[in-house]
Amino acid sequence: MEIIEQLNWRYATKKFNKNKQLSAQDIQQLKEAFNLTATSYGLQPIKLVILSNKTLQKELVAHTFNQPQVEQASHVLVFCIETKIDTNYIETYFKRIKAIRNTPDAITNPFKQFLIEDFDKKSQVDIESWAVKQVYLAMGNLLTVCALHKIDACPMEGFVGDKYDEVLDLKSKNLKSILIMPIGFRAEDDMFADFKKVRKPLSDAVIEL
Repeated sequence: MEIIEQLNWRYATKKFNKNKQLSAQDIQQLKEAFNLTATSYGLQPIKLVILSNKTLQKELVAHTFNQPQVEQASHVLVFCIETKIDTNYIETYFKRIKAIRNTPDAITNPFKQFLIEDFDKKSQVDIESWAVKQVYLAMGNLLTVCALHKIDACPMEGFVGDKYDEVLDLKSKNLKSILIMPIGFRAEDDMFADFKKVRKPLSDAVIEL
């Protein structure tokens, strides 16, 4: 039941201890956990930007509806989507399969061709909508990993994406910010840490057939 205890321990942290910083080992684990997140087709149309630059964090508060966690946190995770999912992107993925698994082309080519043709038909809006779903998978994964390692986190949708993209120069990298998550260690006087969780009874949340 340890994981349930840790999930009960976590909460959307409203006030961070700005004097406590995550270790390089903590950040490395989060990087690897992000990279191991399941994604549709295995294409990983997502990228994680990790901020520890305090000047940038302070600047971004104004573009996060003045939520102070962005400046207080040890680091801020910015979950982004790749905006250019084209034939070259898909072919690069299959080259990676070849390099890692040495799977014969005869086996992978039909699937590769299907993906190339399928994405060629999609509008940019459809591609980005698909990619956004993968971002939520990644954030959910990292929220659990953070809880297991006693790292506090605050998942956020409340920010101005266009401004983040501008400040972090994401457009030049074919990226678009979708979610952010300040991480670090809760302040001792964050009253929200002691609030009981408000959740449906299991009988209302889960249906067993």
